[in-house]
Amino acid sequence: MNVLFTFNNVHAQEKVAVMNIYTNLPGYNSTTMGNLYRIQLAKSTRYSVIDRWDMNTYIADKKLNPECNNTQCLSEIGNVIGADKMVTGSVEAFSNNTIMVTVRMIDVDSAKAVKTIVDDFIYNPAEIVNMIDIAMKELLGMEVNPDSKRKLTDKNDFASSKNTRSGRLNASGPRIGLTVLTGTQADRFAEPMQKGGFDGYPAMFQFGYQMEAQYLNEGAFQALFEFIPLITGLDQGLFIPSFTLMNGLRNNRNGWEFAFGPTVVLNKMANGYYENSEWHLASEWTDSIPNPNYLCSRVDSRGDYKITSGFVFAFGKTFKSGNLNIPVNMYVIPSKEGIRFGASFGYNSKNRN
Repeated sequence: MNVLFTFNNVHAQEKVAVMNIYTNLPGYNSTTMGNLYRIQLAKSTRYSVIDRWDMNTYIADKKLNPECNNTQCLSEIGNVIGADKMVTGSVEAFSNNTIMVTVRMIDVDSAKAVKTIVDDFIYNPAEIVNMIDIAMKELLGMEVNPDSKRKLTDKNDFASSKNTRSGRLNASGPRIGLTVLTGTQADRFAEPMQKGGFDGYPAMFQFGYQMEAQYLNEGAFQALFEFIPLITGLDQGLFIPSFTLMNGLRNNRNGWEFAFGPTVVLNKMANGYYENSEWHLASEWTDSIPNPNYLCSRVDSRGDYKITSGFVFAFGKTFKSGNLNIPVNMYVIPSKEGIRFGASFGYNSKNRN
């Protein structure tokens, strides 16, 4: 009984033929593409597919046009070779951006297309077999794995499948560092306090804490905001608070990162003027006539706390020792008074998450 059923099922299968399939995809021709269509169609076992060797014999003996793609022509060929259905289509690349796969089934008796499938895929010739397989399954009404199709049609999914996501590297934690002043800001800092300086050495220790907020984590990289409050100068009896907000890009695998953003510092500032290259407070002018010198504001230990701003460029690397993260960073803050640069390191015991 089973043998008889199998025989009847095969006998009842409709015969399908596939001619050459037009393509402009580099590395493929219409004959190769026709063979790929034929193979994917044969996998379904729903139809009896005329194999390429028989097709080559038909084409040679009956002098058929293997490049025929229009409905009338294919119907005539189907009648000649005894096919019930003809499958045609095309695989076309557009600007190295999209691959369009078209599959069309034609009923030979009615000389009409019974179903057409058109799928747009991301340009990735290495996946052409899977693209044809998906389009062919849709033509036959078979189930298609949505994840498989999404990886070939959605750019974000395609990138993720080729660039496996790494666990997030978290470098939040305390920071300890050294900052160095250069240029006129270093000179002012070293001046005696009676002249508005700080009577200090233009290199100070810093400590603070870095907090992070990740807004993107794809493949090997994460993009994040970094919030860093710091206190500078306690080693010299000074209290200089600052707050830095940076936008950074970090490699989760090797720990390298680059970041940049604004920084605000609470400094002692005073209004004054220069006379014969000497700095004087505005209050030092006691003459009855108006002060002819240009008044400006600069860092002065005799002044009041005011907010100043700058822009930070930083880079660094996070080293791993077991579950211990050790971020080491260098930074530079350019300004017209001179460049401030420094280095810092920190630690935490957080896992990648």
